[in-house]
Amino acid sequence: MVKELIGTGIGIGGITDIPVGKTQAGDSIGKSFGEFLSESLQKVNQLQQESDAAVKQIAGGVSGPSLQEAMVAVEKADVAFKLMMEVRQKILEAYKEISSMQA
Repeated sequence: MVKELIGTGIGIGGITDIPVGKTQAGDSIGKSFGEFLSESLQKVNQLQQESDAAVKQIAGGVSGPSLQEAMVAVEKADVAFKLMMEVRQKILEAYKEISSMQA
């Protein structure tokens, strides 16, 4: 993303324009990286549980979400999980790079 910004001429200077204070959800921007990761994992888990419940309702013939709504829930959970795995991979790569610098 940063490479794309630099390539378009926006540069890193645009980062200073990010508002400080509250996010749209009302969370404080000042939370730690660990808290952010923990909350993100909880959200991914919640999406997975909602997806499972929707699929079980469709498979069981219980009145509930339509097939389209169930598919949307499954896709949301899938995308969130894939994103979480990519973030995990980037964190591991950064850790390995920092570890090799110290050696």
